[in-house]
Amino acid sequence: MSKPRKQVHLAAHFPGVNNTTVWSNPRSGSHIEFESFAHFARTAERAKFDFLFLAEGLRLREQGGRIYDLDVVGRPDTFTILAALAAVTERLGLAGTINSTFNEPYEVARQFATLDHLSAGRAAWNVVTSWDAFTGENFRRGGFLPQDQRYDRAERFMRTTWELFDSWRGDEIVADKRSGVFLADPNAGSFEHHDAHFDIRGQFNVPRSPQGRPVIFQAGDSEEGREFAAATADAIFTRHATLDAGKAFYADVKGRLAKYHRRPEQLVILPAATFVLGDTDAEAREYADVVRRQQVSGATAIQFLEQVWNRDLSAYDPDGPLPEVDPLLGENTVARGRASVRMYRDPVETARQWREVAAEKKLSIRELMIEVSGRQTFVGSPATVAESIEEFVQQDASDGFILVPHITPSGLDEFADKVVPLLQERGVFRTDYTGTTLRDHLGLAPLEPPAIGRRKAS
Repeated sequence: MSKPRKQVHLAAHFPGVNNTTVWSNPRSGSHIEFESFAHFARTAERAKFDFLFLAEGLRLREQGGRIYDLDVVGRPDTFTILAALAAVTERLGLAGTINSTFNEPYEVARQFATLDHLSAGRAAWNVVTSWDAFTGENFRRGGFLPQDQRYDRAERFMRTTWELFDSWRGDEIVADKRSGVFLADPNAGSFEHHDAHFDIRGQFNVPRSPQGRPVIFQAGDSEEGREFAAATADAIFTRHATLDAGKAFYADVKGRLAKYHRRPEQLVILPAATFVLGDTDAEAREYADVVRRQQVSGATAIQFLEQVWNRDLSAYDPDGPLPEVDPLLGENTVARGRASVRMYRDPVETARQWREVAAEKKLSIRELMIEVSGRQTFVGSPATVAESIEEFVQQDASDGFILVPHITPSGLDEFADKVVPLLQERGVFRTDYTGTTLRDHLGLAPLEPPAIGRRKAS
């Protein structure tokens, strides 16, 4: 007996200005004006996507002491945007990345509980940590924590916010006008938490929200990140967007759930995915080549190379060969604030491999950077892309995808109009929302209200 076909989950990532978007394309609009966010969100909701996802940048990234040109706009405040989008959407989930290193549990819990109320149960939190002292310079504490302490703080931070969310059961407000009784429990919202990171007590001032607490996302591929996701997350945002890599990651993370008494359906795995569509597969491939060259200009190619070589390579011709010198090793990097530099654990070995590829294929610096710096996940006609997406999901390489278009804000429109209807025809994607909360959209069970009594932790 064959197993039933899984339903595909789809979400949309508003990417801001980075190496995925092509801000120079005539179709590109503003990355900071509200109408761009509103257009993007309305398209995602029209297509019945699960949620919209916003990343967060706490400092503009630099290279060679100058603001990295693809990040020059930066990212405006996440909560402000999501709260505004709650007013122009009705069902679309609203997911935001909020850092656990440079915030406080009470503040973040209050903001997410408020967003969940304003959106009638559509809030989600992508929990991240900061990894460098460069970002910390924007905050009064400065510095940063070692990796093991960052994840320890992140987990304690999140557990503390849960205590705040759960300090209200949801039945305390009676608002009986006849008797004049507003609260059935005068201790509603009381909390007390003491550990190595947080020492707080008081009363949480936002009543229990529709979801109880936001859906929890985690993004990260380290051993610590995978374990953190298996223990605490409702969904995980991953880079693994090839079939084989996706299946390996999927099996690994889902296999960790049992030790935390969780079932596979309690964690939704969603890789990021880019796409290029054409009327035919050949047309899509041709356009994908154009997009990649737009994404990696000559100047950008040199900057990408500098992130591995850790040297000033501005004198090199992007249409010429790779440098003969090896990368510089050390903690200091020319690309400050860029998490991508961590992808290259052994820069000298990476340089050796790239030289082999360049020699074999006779590639210039720019051509090599186009080859190795990333490519579109799905390229083809709408029918080809729909088939590929379903294959990933049915073969347990993912539960769906978070789509990252290269044009903002209209880059999602074509996917919504041409690919989504094909997935609906295949019977693997909803034709309308069947629930009202983001937990409903993701197939997650509602959270049980906390037991009576104040929770304490130490």
